[in-house]
Amino acid sequence: MQWEQVLAPRMGRMKASEIRELLKLLDQPDIISFAGGIPDPRMFPVAAFQEAMARVLAPGQAAAALQYSVSEGSAALRAWLADHMTGLGIPCGPDNILITSGSQQALDYLGKLMIGAGDTVLVNWPTYMGALGAFNAYEPTYDRLDPGSNREAADFAAKAKAKGGRVKFAYLSVDFANPTGETIDLAGRQRVLDLAEDLDIAIVEDAAYQALRYDGEPVPPILALEIARKGSIEACRTIYSGSFSKTLAPGLRIGWVCAASPVIGKLVLMKQAADLHSPTLNQMAVADVAARVFDSHVSALRQAYRARRDGMLAALDREMPKDVHWTRPEGGMFVWITMPDGMDGAELLARAIKTEKVAFVPGRAFFADGSGSNTIRLSFSLNDGPAVDEGIARLARVIRAA
Repeated sequence: MQWEQVLAPRMGRMKASEIRELLKLLDQPDIISFAGGIPDPRMFPVAAFQEAMARVLAPGQAAAALQYSVSEGSAALRAWLADHMTGLGIPCGPDNILITSGSQQALDYLGKLMIGAGDTVLVNWPTYMGALGAFNAYEPTYDRLDPGSNREAADFAAKAKAKGGRVKFAYLSVDFANPTGETIDLAGRQRVLDLAEDLDIAIVEDAAYQALRYDGEPVPPILALEIARKGSIEACRTIYSGSFSKTLAPGLRIGWVCAASPVIGKLVLMKQAADLHSPTLNQMAVADVAARVFDSHVSALRQAYRARRDGMLAALDREMPKDVHWTRPEGGMFVWITMPDGMDGAELLARAIKTEKVAFVPGRAFFADGSGSNTIRLSFSLNDGPAVDEGIARLARVIRAA
């Protein structure tokens, strides 16, 4: 069969990463990888999950754990999350929470909810490649969102209209963003809110790394700032997307959306049509573990990842040529490298794997327009001590040679 004749036009927007085949080589034991933006499995709270699973599968609980459930998600988990969000300055109730199968599903649902073909989404330059992948299926155009600029709302609106649609929402990760590790300051968050008000658009606040702060003072989430302005989450245009993947365990695929109840109601309809609900057993286990060890476990993660970040930054200071620059994140998992113009991260990756057995992620995939070829992303979450020193020394040799 000629499958192309039955595929929807949107499939033309969905492409495999140019580095996918190269990254398959990373299972080789002699490669030092700074590529995967994933938590260290040695840090998973395994004992807490073993105990939780025993409790939720005990007589009296097992039937509920293994049964269908409501699309909104576990009542116990949504109640815990409502308290957690309130602690972040976002007072809300369980009706403002939807449990998703990871925050990636939330991004897909939000794209489906708001994007029509030709509509514009405002994103940072660069931005999370997974968000671009989720939104691309709904055939948007992209415009550059820079919280530090003075660009007027009318300019965004005119550009979107010229492309055949309108601006629908701004997407951004405000704390320790993937891929740059950068944090948007309070003034920048307020400007994004002002811009959204002027354009009458939604804001999608991706908070996957919010809990992983190592230095500096916490900055309120955009949703918290908007509630302070308007008095209630029900009056807010900001949609907060959270995840347990970076704090407890990614394999359970438990994320959440926190927003005004009309938005949650629409997303529940999508959840019912897509997968009915996220796994009940996983939700009950996460609720149990979060209630018992979330704060202490996240504190241990911060201590470990802070040391790894410091080790990577020290190695970069020591090894890198003077015309290579990098971010100094206050949290999260990533350092963003900018090399001289004319260098290509994808070509550098192929050379680095072949000659130095070191890996990273080329930066071009994080740009909506395919620019940024002279950038790369490093993750410090998996390696520590001598492996970081040796890996950065290898990377520096490759860059010098290029």
